[in-house]
Amino acid sequence: MDIRSIIAPVVQDREALEEFADVLTDRAPQIEHDVARLLKSPADREITADLFRAIHNIKGDASLCKFELGVAIAHPIESMMARFREGEIAFTELLAELLLLAVDRLELATDALLGGKALDHLRLPELLEGLERLASSSVSDVDSNCAALIETVTGFPSVIAEISSRAPRIGASRGEHKNASADLQFFRSLALQLESRSPLFKGRTMRILRLALETNKTAGNPVDPLQLEAAVYLHDVGMMFLPESIWLKVGKMTAEDKQQLRNHPGLAAGLLQRIPGWEGAAEMVAQHHEMPDGAGYPDELQGKAIGPGARILAIVDAFEAVMLKHIHRGKNRSVLRAIAEVNACDKQFAPEWIAPFNAVIRKTIES
Repeated sequence: MDIRSIIAPVVQDREALEEFADVLTDRAPQIEHDVARLLKSPADREITADLFRAIHNIKGDASLCKFELGVAIAHPIESMMARFREGEIAFTELLAELLLLAVDRLELATDALLGGKALDHLRLPELLEGLERLASSSVSDVDSNCAALIETVTGFPSVIAEISSRAPRIGASRGEHKNASADLQFFRSLALQLESRSPLFKGRTMRILRLALETNKTAGNPVDPLQLEAAVYLHDVGMMFLPESIWLKVGKMTAEDKQQLRNHPGLAAGLLQRIPGWEGAAEMVAQHHEMPDGAGYPDELQGKAIGPGARILAIVDAFEAVMLKHIHRGKNRSVLRAIAEVNACDKQFAPEWIAPFNAVIRKTIES
């Protein structure tokens, strides 16, 4: 296998690659759902057959579209599923996590190719070489090899604890801002109203707040924690002014949906701008979907034009969004795969905040 040609492919037929991406988008949620079912019922032959068929079909789709990377990722996974089907190996939590991680990487790689972006941050050589070794691993080495490959590709151990959704301990700095406590209590009530619109949102506000404040603290608190707390509470409240059919939608959004969704930062920031003393939070909320390369929204800001608070909020909000995506697909939250995806997409975030964020996650692992 010529790994170099596979990990740096030239898009010869964009239409075919777009077709593969669409099919993969449809298949990935079913794979995630089947993996969750199989972990609960490993002796179920029908689920096993469904999962094997889904992986086989991804390989076939990639082959038809002449997308070697898709074939290279799917083939060793198919081999592992064949060994499980024959009773040679067990379908363990680690094997399931690696399978889903590989599908995640294939989705990210396909999207990057279609967007004309580089693939070097996805660690595809390590993934492909590791999957090939794993396919022929001895039975006794399967789990340890899965764990080692997961850590090699993601940079994190294969098991990460859940992020607490309990309210973090807040310092006493609120007294420095007139009416701060009352304002923050009101902001929090709005955030909890947003949470109440879907059971999948339960605990998201406190998870995001904890990660944002601890990331800021790890970097020496360059952002006013008070303003950051307010921004966390209100950053998505603007969605409540949009049709629920858009922001609670499960599945692929239309271009019109995405265009309407771009309005939510401005709506929430507008609320904060009209309350004296929350100008910093208003800026964070307005900018939290901007990206350093100018590919964000609503104003396509670049580099230092994006404030540090918005940069923190962008990372922790994306992290929570990835975990929500996995829940939609039928699997419990995967902190490992969420942190792996954030790091794999690090170009869309401020690099100086990735390291403090990772340090907070590592602290979670160790505690």
